[in-house]
Amino acid sequence: MSHELNEYKGRSVLITGGAGFIGSNLARRLVELGDVKVTIVDAMIPDQGGNPFNLDGIEDRVTCHTANIEDDYVINHLVGGVDYIFTLAGSTSHIDSMRNPRRDLELNCAAQLAMLEACHQFNPGVKIVFSSTRQVYGKPLYLPVDEDHRVAPPDINGIHVLAAENYHLLYYRIYGLRSVCLRMTNVYGPRQLLHHNRQSFIAWFIRQAIDGEAIELFGGGQQRRDLNYVDDAVDALLLAGASEAADGEVFNLGGDEVSLARLAELLIQLTGRGSVSSVPMPPERQLIDIGNFYSSYSKIEKALGWRPRTSLRTGLQRTIEFYRKHRAHYWTPHARTLS
Repeated sequence: MSHELNEYKGRSVLITGGAGFIGSNLARRLVELGDVKVTIVDAMIPDQGGNPFNLDGIEDRVTCHTANIEDDYVINHLVGGVDYIFTLAGSTSHIDSMRNPRRDLELNCAAQLAMLEACHQFNPGVKIVFSSTRQVYGKPLYLPVDEDHRVAPPDINGIHVLAAENYHLLYYRIYGLRSVCLRMTNVYGPRQLLHHNRQSFIAWFIRQAIDGEAIELFGGGQQRRDLNYVDDAVDALLLAGASEAADGEVFNLGGDEVSLARLAELLIQLTGRGSVSSVPMPPERQLIDIGNFYSSYSKIEKALGWRPRTSLRTGLQRTIEFYRKHRAHYWTPHARTLS
């Protein structure tokens, strides 16, 4: 990726949701490059993943704003003059979206429209990378799922993210605003929210294993999923941002599939703790469950040369080591905000 990363040298980058899981890992990678002006905006909404500790050690090398990108005044000022925008702000909880659909609409649709309109008006030459989700596909008709698969979101969150995707693609077609959409699968790794279980089953499994608790598997955990370590997801974001060939495209990410039972078994091996418990799936989760799901990433591999590089065992080991070292910052909600 050395050639692609050079595209960011001497450039300015805005990361929305930059104090969250993927956003903070992206910010760290850009800071490591040197000669990149990184600006972060994060609303620090409770239970959404924004955590000041995620930026520990790079605070003096990035510009941070605690603000909501739904605010026209805020986003109109932030987008001006930047070369790249990575949109990682928004809600990812499928359960929360069903409990409070209007709030999910604000976080995942209204905010994206505000940002796109600001770019159209004040920075039409910017490149935007939008983080979407495999949830837009719903229950798969075939596996692995490619970009030609029909879309049928099983929940409110999936519907709103799909709408946001279409906003980005529409602004590309009508106004020439360069956007690319990455449909991410189950991303895991350091700096992920761990203090509740409504966002990521992987993060919650990791916490349960570290704590020596029983990892609860719905129906025995035979569902299969593909997982991406966060460093690989960051690689995809940077490649998509640097490539003109990505403009106006939608790409799946993905990796090797694994059953949830095997994932739990591996976590128990790596932590030396924990156990497995088979439990019935709660009705609210059963209504939106999609069964087995794993994506084909052949399109992005052919177009941009991306493929996952980190093995599941290696990624999990790195993640476990991180949380054991920094447990105090992730087991309970934080109280401090960005400056």
